Amino acid sequence: MIAEEIHKAYEVIKNGGIILYPTDTVWGIGCDATNPEAVKKIYVLKQREESKSMIVLMNGDRMVYNVFKDIPEVAWQILDLSEKPTTLILDNPRNVAPNIIGQDNTLGMRIVKEPFCFKLMERMKVPLVSTSANISGEPTPKSFKEISPAILQGVDYVVNLHHDKIGGKPSTIIKLSGNSEVKIIRK
Repeated sequence: MIAEEIHKAYEVIKNGGIILYPTDTVWGIGCDATNPEAVKKIYVLKQREESKSMIVLMNGDRMVYNVFKDIPEVAWQILDLSEKPTTLILDNPRNVAPNIIGQDNTLGMRIVKEPFCFKLMERMKVPLVSTSANISGEPTPKSFKEISPAILQGVDYVVNLHHDKIGGKPSTIIKLSGNSEVKIIRK
């Protein structure tokens, strides 16, 4: 079943569509992080200002190095020591859609091990946008059944996995600056 869902999601993403999918934290809306038109669809669906960047999921070091040239050593230490999903905001991303990059030329990224996301990106060969499955300003849904009809109807595909998964929490967010400054944005 997971292979079939990966195939369906990949086909939608490959054609510039957006998906609703389970992540290692909460349900997310995603697309190909290198496709500016697909990224724009997510901003429109979420009714979110494009000045508010979104994060990307990655499935390993190779993908990280493709997007970030200079990765502070502390980033790897944080990722190795984190006991829960952790998003790092890093400087100077490249090889992604410009409208996903923050105004301060940063991008949040999280390495995932969750099988669906991991294998989907293995097939995509590029990062996957990940933003919570809600209209901007509304609470993040804690389970699939809390996702609003507007979101369910606004995506091109809803992944048919883990609809009964409850209790997801957003990741910890840590911003790392080039000058080695570490700032916790969300615990």
